[in-house]
Amino acid sequence: MLKSLNGHTVIERIIQRAKEVKDCSDIVLCTSRINQDLPLVRLAKENNIYYYNGSSDDVLQRLLDAAELFEMDYFVGMTADNPLFSVHHANLIINEIKSKNEIDYIYTSEMPVGVNIYAIKTKALKTVCSIKEEIDTEIWGYLINRPEIFNVVEIKADNEYRFENCRMTLDEIDDYNFFKEIYSMYPINKVIDVLDVFKILRKNPELLDLNKNVIQRDLDNKIKIRISKFYEENKVKILKLKEQIYSV
Repeated sequence: MLKSLNGHTVIERIIQRAKEVKDCSDIVLCTSRINQDLPLVRLAKENNIYYYNGSSDDVLQRLLDAAELFEMDYFVGMTADNPLFSVHHANLIINEIKSKNEIDYIYTSEMPVGVNIYAIKTKALKTVCSIKEEIDTEIWGYLINRPEIFNVVEIKADNEYRFENCRMTLDEIDDYNFFKEIYSMYPINKVIDVLDVFKILRKNPELLDLNKNVIQRDLDNKIKIRISKFYEENKVKILKLKEQIYSV
C-alpha cells in the first residue's frame, strides 16, 4: 500500500479515485490496530479523509464498526488492493441505492478482477456479523451474497467494460509491476479512466504478461460448503434476527 505508483502511493491512488465518486459524503480508510498500519493513518490525515482502526483479522467486523461509528446507512467498498476500480460503477451503485433503498448488497460483475465494486447496507452487515462463525473474513463475499436472506442486486457491466484474461488487483509483486507500468504512462496527478487502460492493453498486450501467472485468492471449497450449510440450517433463525435488526 505504501509503494509508489508514479509519485503517489497505492493507497493514495485509491483515495484519489474515491474522491471522484459523486455523492460520496464521507471517505473512511479502514485499517487495523497493528503498528505496521500506522503509516496508513498518517496518509489518511494528509489526504483529508477519515480513518478507523479495527480488527486485524475480522475485516467484516472492522467495516461494520466503522460504518456504525460514522452513522452510515450504506457504504461503498473501495478495496485498497484495487487502484483502478471503476469510478463509473461506484456512481451507478449509489444511484441504484438511492432509487431502491431496500437493497442489502449490490455488486458489479463481468469486469476484470480489481475493477468491480460493491456496496452494503450497514444493517445487512450487522446481521452477518451477528451470526457468522468465520473470524478470518478477508474473503467474505460468500457470507453476504445470500439471496435467500438478503436483497442482492447484481449489475452486469456493459461490453465496453469487459476485458477477458486481465488481472487488475494487487496481491503480489507481479501485480505491482503491472500497475507501475500503467501509471507510468500518465501524468502524475491523473485519475485514470479504466476504459483508457483497456485501450492501452489492447495496443500493448505484452503488459498482460506481467502478472498473468498470479493465482487469484479464494476461499477453500470446504469453507464455502460449511458457510452454505450454516445458512441452510439456520435460515429461519437468521431471518428473524434480520427482522429484529432492521426494525431498530
